[in-house]
Amino acid sequence: MDARHRRGRPSAAIRVLGLLAVAATLATGCSSDDAAGSTGPAPTPAATQTTDPGRTHYVNLGDSFGAGTGVRPLVEDSPIWCQRSSKNFAHIVAAEEKYELIDVSCAGAETADFRTSQQEGVPPQLDALDANADIVTVMIGGNDKNTYGRTIELCSRAADTNPLGAPCTDRYGQSLIAPVATDIYPAIRGALRDVKAKAPDAKVLLVGYPWLMPPTVGCYPEMKLAVGDVPMIRELQTALNDYGRRAAADEGVGFVDMLPVSVGHDACAGPPRWIEPMTAQGPARIHPNERGQEAIAEQVRKALAN
Repeated sequence: MDARHRRGRPSAAIRVLGLLAVAATLATGCSSDDAAGSTGPAPTPAATQTTDPGRTHYVNLGDSFGAGTGVRPLVEDSPIWCQRSSKNFAHIVAAEEKYELIDVSCAGAETADFRTSQQEGVPPQLDALDANADIVTVMIGGNDKNTYGRTIELCSRAADTNPLGAPCTDRYGQSLIAPVATDIYPAIRGALRDVKAKAPDAKVLLVGYPWLMPPTVGCYPEMKLAVGDVPMIRELQTALNDYGRRAAADEGVGFVDMLPVSVGHDACAGPPRWIEPMTAQGPARIHPNERGQEAIAEQVRKALAN
């Protein structure tokens, strides 16, 4: 598969939320299961699509967690490396509520990709919005400053040196968490502000990320993170959640908090898990599985009903 790069930024494969394993899968080639997607023509902006005025118009924006990366089958004719699942939470909600869905979520997306083309054949996500939108869901921020990906990479490497200690926390500490407040929070605010400007009458929801890890210990080597570094990973996720909630409140949009409901469903939880561990195959690694997407859909439906 062609792993193209955009000037000044890492490839989307490398920036797929959470995992270097995803990068390896996309960079070395796509399996036969990926045939459901294609690079195809560029998606048509919502403003030029035929919409049914009698139905609720729903637009989904976001990164790999929102796209449902790793959950098969992919959306037919969607860009293959966006890894956009036909069973992601937006498709589940749209099918159950009979909404008309435009889904432009894409693996590797950052907030900047709302305004600029993420890659050839993938327009700015905001192009999917217009005044006809009734509902907009947004799941974004974890790829900004390569926050999740860089943390997982650095901490996974550090774990080789001392799996029972806290080598990543000792070496990097707050430097991995600080960008959430200084860079990611204002970036999410700006993205939400732009969404509201394009779809002024829509109900907008920012969807938070579910827990990746339990509070302590972890499950090395299924999740290749040192025992003492697990609390730091949780602190990072807490910061992303707290600042996401703050950004949503600042911009007057709803927030779907996935942390409380995902307790006990992290990547170390065994069969009840909603997040696949690092030992999973392909792009599913450290991403919500089908049960995880169903759980997000349930919380989104509840938020829309309020």
